[in-house]
Order: sequence, then C-alpha cells, then structure tokens
Amino acid sequence: MNPLLVLIAFAAGVITAVSPCVFPVLPLVFAGGASGGRRRPYAIIAGLVSSFALFTLFAAWILDKLGLPKDLLRNLSIAFLFLLAATLLIPAVARWVERPFLFLTRRRTGDLGGGFLLGVSLGLVFVPCAGPVLGVITTQAARLDFGWETLVITLAYALGAAVPMFLVAVGGQRSTALQAFRRHQGEARMALGALMLAAALAITFNLDTKLQTWAGNYTGFLQDKVEKSSVAQKELARVTGADKSKLQQSIANGGKTKSALADMRHHSSLPDFGPAPDFYGVSPWLNTLGDRPLSLAQLRGKVVLVDFMTYSCVNCIRTFPHLKAWYAQYKKDGLVIVGVHTPEFAFEHEPSNVRKAMADFGIHYPVVLDNGYVIWNRYANQYWPAEYLIDIHGNIRHAHFGEGDYDGTEKAIRDLLAERVGRLPGMAEVRDRTPTGHITPESYLGYGRLDRFSGAPVRDDKYATYRFPGSLSRSELAYSGRWLVGMQKITAGADAALRIHFLARKVYLVMGGKGPVQVLVDGKRVRTVNVGGIARLYTLLSYPQIKDALLELRFSPGVEGYAFTFG
Repeated sequence: MNPLLVLIAFAAGVITAVSPCVFPVLPLVFAGGASGGRRRPYAIIAGLVSSFALFTLFAAWILDKLGLPKDLLRNLSIAFLFLLAATLLIPAVARWVERPFLFLTRRRTGDLGGGFLLGVSLGLVFVPCAGPVLGVITTQAARLDFGWETLVITLAYALGAAVPMFLVAVGGQRSTALQAFRRHQGEARMALGALMLAAALAITFNLDTKLQTWAGNYTGFLQDKVEKSSVAQKELARVTGADKSKLQQSIANGGKTKSALADMRHHSSLPDFGPAPDFYGVSPWLNTLGDRPLSLAQLRGKVVLVDFMTYSCVNCIRTFPHLKAWYAQYKKDGLVIVGVHTPEFAFEHEPSNVRKAMADFGIHYPVVLDNGYVIWNRYANQYWPAEYLIDIHGNIRHAHFGEGDYDGTEKAIRDLLAERVGRLPGMAEVRDRTPTGHITPESYLGYGRLDRFSGAPVRDDKYATYRFPGSLSRSELAYSGRWLVGMQKITAGADAALRIHFLARKVYLVMGGKGPVQVLVDGKRVRTVNVGGIARLYTLLSYPQIKDALLELRFSPGVEGYAFTFG
C-alpha cells in the first residue's frame, strides 16, 4: 500500500472536519467536553472514530441481516443526545439516570464511559461532505468487497476528522477552569444543556443541512488540491478498480472525434464516450408513473441527464436548484433527468427517508434508489455529485464531477437537445438577431479557465491586491482591490471590484456568499444586487438591444464570483 494514500485520507478527514459539514456536531463536542473531566475529550473522540469507522463500513449490512430499519442506529443516537441534554437541563432527570446508568453521570468516573457513548452517538449522526476518499470507502462498503487497504483508509480518514474535533472538545473541557464558569456552575450547566438540545433538534429536523448549504463550500479548493490531485485519483482508482473501466478511460481520453457524429442533423462538437450503462435491475423508483422502473431503451430519442447524488450530501444539495431549473426549462424539449440516489450511510438506504427528502427539496424528476451501488459501479463513478449527459442515441456525450461549471453543463444540454429538435425554442430569436461570435463569450473568473484577463499576473489561491488597467478591449476583464483567486471562483476581500467590457443584450453572473454587489455601467450606478443563499445565476443587466459598454461590479467582502454568461 502506498503510504501517500494514507496521508491523503488523513488530510481529507482534516479538511472535512473544518468544512460546513461538521457544524451540527461541534456544539455537541464542545458541550460534551465541558460536562466532564480531563479524560472526557479523549473518550468522546475515541467513540466517534470507532463508530464512524465501524458503521460506515458495516452498518447497512448488519441492519439488513437483523431485519432492522436502516435508520435505527441514527435515531437511537439522536434519542441519546436528547437524554444527555435533559440530564444537564433537569437535575431530577440526571439523578434518575445515574442510578441504572452510572456511565451517564457527571462524576469523574463517568468521563470515559459517558464520553465514549457520546462519541459513538456523534459518529452516527456526523455526515461528512462527500469527496473521493469517502466515495471509495462507501463504495467498497456497499459491495462488502474490501481488504485491509480500505480499512486503513477508513481509519486514517476518521482520525483526520477527529483531530479538529478533539481540539474543540479540549476547548470545552478547559472552559470549565475559568473562574466565571466556577462561579456560575448551575447556569453554565443549563447553558451547555441548551446548546446540546439545540444541536440535537437541528439534526432531527434537518436544519443542519440548511446551515451547511448557506455556509458554502469554502474548503472546496483544499479538497481539489488533496483528494482530486492526480496522485490521489490514481491511488483511489486502484483501490476500487475504477481504473479498469472503459467508460472512465474514454472520458479521461476525451472520447471519439467529432467525425464519428457526422450523421446527425445538428453537428455537435461534444465528444462521444460510447454507450451509457442502463438502469435495469435496480429499484425502487420515485416520481415515475406508478413508481415503475425506467430504462434507456424507453428513453431513446430523449436527452438524459444522469445525476449521482445522495440527500444528505451538501455538495449535492447545492446542485439541486440548477437541476430543477433545467428540468423545468427543457422538459418540454425532450430533457429527462434521472437522479441516482447512491447512499453514503445506512440511514440513507431507507426509502421513506429518501422520499421525504426529495419532497422537501422539491424534486419531481425520476429518482432511483441505488442502495447496492449497482448503477454507480456500472458507471465506475467516484463522485457525489456527478452528471452524465446521454444523447438521443444512448451515448454519453458529456460528464462533469463535483459542483460548478453549471453554464458548461447547460450548454451541453442545449447542444444535445438541438440534435433532437434542430433548434431550441427561445434561442432562435437571439441567434437570428445576433450571431454567437458577435457576443461576449462566457467568461470564467477562477484561474482554472481564466481567459481574456488583463492586468498583473494572478496569484493562485492567495489573497492579493490588483489594479484595473487603463483600458479594456472588448470582452476583456480585470480585477481591482483584494481578491482570493481560486481555480473555479474568486472571493472578494477589501475594496474588491471587477470590470468587463461586454457586448451583449443580457449579462448574467453566477455568485455565492452573502452581501450587496453594486452594478455600474460606463461609470454610472444602475442597481444593487443582494447576493444570498446558495451560489446561483443572477441577472445583472437586460437591454432591449445589444449594448457595448463597460460593466463594473463592486463587491462586499466574502461574496464569490464564478462565471459570466451573456445573451
């Protein structure tokens, strides 16, 4: 086994533990550390690592063999968290619990037992962000076809995630040494109980998911550097055997040349990655007529977007608004979206949980529950989320892994629909009045696809100060002020501004974060856009005719910019 893979798994766990996905359990870790002695943080983390590693690999199998509901362990863990909160809030409950369950007492003797059981519960409610390392672990666990390498990777990942949380638990434990805490032990105990109760309620009612989504993916660039590096991808593919997949090799090699598609009415520039794997033999299905299964044979002649996701994955949740918008816009033109729900954890196997989640997110397109990773393995997929676009002949023509590049995926959808209908309603008017080549092309703002940039060299993944040049040629863009330029996005610092010399009738920009953005055209302020919630497409300008002008945007710190599109 390559020791570097163990380090990658450990680093991936550390990144997970400082991401938005850990928000729900941090109050519980802090309160648990503060409600015991010096040994309690060690016990909490030992329980968390043990339960997360053990049940990530074996929970679904164990519950299936016992004929128990897949979310039983999670529900029991949440119930235990409520009981623990009650022992802090209500002394009578604490006294009642102490008699038969000495490991739950607040005495020093309960540090190890009570702390370990709290950690076990946290390991079952902790739902980390999906990444390639976690994808490998859960894929192998679903097949129960893994060796010692997967066990080592799982343990390394769990230990990495435990390090930051251990520091939080120690911080909670040491807070009890403060004089203010000692003077007000009763009030402090009540406050810790309230904190634990609030966190348990948030997990119960899925409020933690909304918090994670609102916070954004601020550790995405770290994950790209660690888990998605070429070395990591090669080693992870070796563990799963994904490197033997002809489909993934075709995607990596760019597919067939355009000449192979010359018989189509609309000549698309998208490559051909070969026939798409089918959905046969997998159930249940949601949102189909009578919840009956679909097959690619039934969908022949349609453009099909296959979306691999799972409902507790915050990375997937941030893609849902885009998927729903595409389905609403293009369903009438022949687009079908099939969500392949491939679970990470045991509680996500439960059909009733998935059905409720799809209803809560407002997802009405077909969804299949791929609990056995059957479709996942046919595609040799490694990511949540992952999108594969299938053309009218049943061939894969576009693939995208992870979040982002929504404009690129939508363009591919339109291109494949044009092969089906010749042209798309709503696009003909724009194309007839203005050829595509005479409009400013889409412009990405991160360094990964930064074109037509004017100014000083960009400093990758570091905050730096930029200055506007004296002038910009048509379709050029430039930064000013403090910016953190990442691979896919830019994040505003102090006095951050952005200019682009555009030629278009409409100007759109994908933005995330939270705060106002001032919009100026040729130096005159025209409006303010309030950015908030998940990253999405904002309409900045709309004119009755094509306009040739200089757009300047002045950003609030923390607001993110991804890509311009024009119409």
